[in-house]
Amino acid sequence: MLFITNRKLKQAPTKRLRSGRGIDFDLRINTPENNIYFCRKTGPDQYEEVTSKPFLQELRESPFEQILLYIHGFSNLPDQVFSRTEKLQKLFDQKQKNQVLVIPMIWPCDNDFGVVLDYWDDQKAADNSAFAFSRALQLFLKWRTGTDDDGKPCTKRINIVAHSMGNRVLRETLRMWNKYDLANGVPLLFRNTFMVAADIVNESLHRGHSGELISHASRNVCVYYASDDLALRASKVSNLKNKISSRRLGHSGPEDINRVSKNVYSVDCDDINMKYDPLTGHSYFAETPNGKPGKLFEHMYASMMSGRIEKLSGIDLRQQMIA
Repeated sequence: MLFITNRKLKQAPTKRLRSGRGIDFDLRINTPENNIYFCRKTGPDQYEEVTSKPFLQELRESPFEQILLYIHGFSNLPDQVFSRTEKLQKLFDQKQKNQVLVIPMIWPCDNDFGVVLDYWDDQKAADNSAFAFSRALQLFLKWRTGTDDDGKPCTKRINIVAHSMGNRVLRETLRMWNKYDLANGVPLLFRNTFMVAADIVNESLHRGHSGELISHASRNVCVYYASDDLALRASKVSNLKNKISSRRLGHSGPEDINRVSKNVYSVDCDDINMKYDPLTGHSYFAETPNGKPGKLFEHMYASMMSGRIEKLSGIDLRQQMIA
């Protein structure tokens, strides 16, 4: 499994990049690295650094037609991220072989005790991860446009799914990319951006707000929300202590649909979130409790195949797209 990370490694960074060197995560440290590592999971607790050029070359030559970058939520350690990625990959393979390759982007969540402490530490890590991940997007852009060393543009579709606090990572990554690397705004890099149970304020996608660049970088933006998401209720309570009173995007969808870009869709998942995740109603974007593809997964897959946000029976889309 290929993956990208800015977690601290036990091995010291090397001035000379060396593909194939064995690496290990230092889970005691959740300070984001400024370095970005392009890697492969070769077995249980076995990882190697691939480096960016061979990594992107492998993607270019792979039989997969589309790529799905996956940014996980808070308090997820690498093993948990890999487990979720494997489940997603299995679901895509069941739909069609060699169609979608899932690549996790692993940022440094905390490993101490106490959910509240983890939450605040992870917010800081999410913000600070933007510097490393923006460099990864710059490399993907060169790979896409053929301005890298190979000089051959790659036409594979790039999609992205961000879950929970992973949406904060995505938002800040695009802001840093735009600020430091780009001259005239972010390019249209993603075919579809799926924002699931987003733990950011619900005005974030409004024009002039910090998340507006997400809609600029995407052909389609699909926001999945559920008002009874218990994890986001706890998030709101935690943020109230910091005098942040706005509801979360993953609770209500955009605060005012008339103030977001025309390519933003808002999808009400109240009917399924507790059925798929009975504990918190927060992780509902992949399989059902019996392991079958869930309605939200089917919706993502159909949208990736068509390039348009599709309607599916059994889920209240409420596609609040501006005509």
